[in-house]
This record gives sequence, structure tokens and C-alpha cells, in this order.
Amino acid sequence: MTTPQFSNPVQWQQNVGLARTACARIFRDGGSPTDALKVFGLDAVQAPNDWSVVVDRIAASLSQPAAQRKAA
Repeated sequence: MTTPQFSNPVQWQQNVGLARTACARIFRDGGSPTDALKVFGLDAVQAPNDWSVVVDRIAASLSQPAAQRKAA
């Protein structure tokens, strides 16, 4: 996992922690990686079965400004 170039490293680590926590809860409750992407309003078409990829995608979406997240 690498820090994206557009992101503040501290913000990136906080977003990864939040994404991991959310994914752990979804996993604990019997959810899938696809479910985790849907919770965050991300495109779940052809979702990976690898939780680490999903965590990175969620963290990247959290790193975007709120205006861009709402438009997506």
C-alpha cells in the first residue's frame, strides 16, 4: 500500500485506518468486499475479492474533497 501523490500522508493514514475499521465490521457481520464498496457509495461492479484493495479504494475516496465525492 502506497500513499497517493495527491494526498497528505497523515490524512491518508487516517483514512486507511477508518477504511480498515469499517471493512472489519462489515466482514465480522458477514459482508463481502462488494458490500463494503456499496456502503461508501463506490462502484461495486467487478469488485475485487481482496479486502486490501477495497480498503485502498475506500481510503482513496475518503481523500477526495467532499464536492467530488458527492458528484461521483
